[in-house]
Amino acid sequence: MEEAERTGEVNGLAVTWRQTGDDAPPVLYLHGVPNSSVMWKPFLERTGGIALDLPGFGRSAKPAHFPYSIAGYERFLHAFVGHLGIERLTLVVHDWGSVGLALAQRRPELIERLVIMSGVPLLPGYRWHRFARAWRRPLVGEMLMGFTFKRGLKLASREGGAGPLPDTFLDDIWKHFDHGTQRAILKLYRSAPEHELARAGERLDAIGAPALVVWGEEDRYLPAVFAERTAEALGGEARVERFEGAGHWPWLERPEVVDTVAEFVGLPAAGS
Repeated sequence: MEEAERTGEVNGLAVTWRQTGDDAPPVLYLHGVPNSSVMWKPFLERTGGIALDLPGFGRSAKPAHFPYSIAGYERFLHAFVGHLGIERLTLVVHDWGSVGLALAQRRPELIERLVIMSGVPLLPGYRWHRFARAWRRPLVGEMLMGFTFKRGLKLASREGGAGPLPDTFLDDIWKHFDHGTQRAILKLYRSAPEHELARAGERLDAIGAPALVVWGEEDRYLPAVFAERTAEALGGEARVERFEGAGHWPWLERPEVVDTVAEFVGLPAAGS
C-alpha cells in the first residue's frame, strides 16, 4: 500500500500523520515515548490506516503551552478524530499511546477493535521504571535529557528488555529527539504520578470492543504481568498474547507480532 504524509491544523496545532489506504473504519496507531509515527511503518504496510505524530513528537508541533498529560492528549485526540470526520475506528496503542485509552473510555462507541501493545498501565499497582523516576524529578530530569546522546540512548534502550534498539530504529528516534520532544517527555511523566495512572483507567470497563493485548515477556519498562491485568480491566472480550524473547518493542525481536496484530484488526467485529 502507498503511504502518504499528511498535515493539518488541529486545535491550533500543526500536526503530521502518515496515512495508508482509505478503509473505513480506519486503524489509528498511537506511538509512545520517545517514538513517532515512523515506528508503525511495518504495521501500516500490512493493515493500512493512520499513524499520528502526537504533539511534542516527530514532525508535529511541540509548543511549550500544550498540556502534555493524559487529559491534554485525550482532548487533542477527540479534536483530531473530529478533524478527519471519523465516526468509528480500530485503535492500536503502544507505550504512552495509552493516552488513546482515555478517549476510548470517553467515547467507547467510537472503538471497533482495540490493540494494546506494552501500554503504560492505567491501573493500580504499577511503579515507574528508573528512567521515568529520574525524568519526574525537577532539575535531575533536565540534566539527564541534556546529557543524552545517541550512544547513551542506545545503551539505555537495553532496559527495554531483549537488547539495545537496532540502529535504524534508533536513527528514527534520534532524528526528532530535540528540545521540544525532551520537554514534552518531562512534562508528560511529571503529569502522571502512579495514582493518576490508576485514576485515568477507572472506566476501562466501559470499553466493550474486542481487544488484543500484546506484551514482550522481557519488557522491563512495563512488566508483562500487566498484560493480563489490562485485559481483565476491559469491558469486552480480550485476548492476551505474550511473546518470549521480546522486549518493550516486541515486533523488533519477534516480527510475527506484526502478523498477529494485522490478523486481529482485519477481523470483523462481533455482530457486524
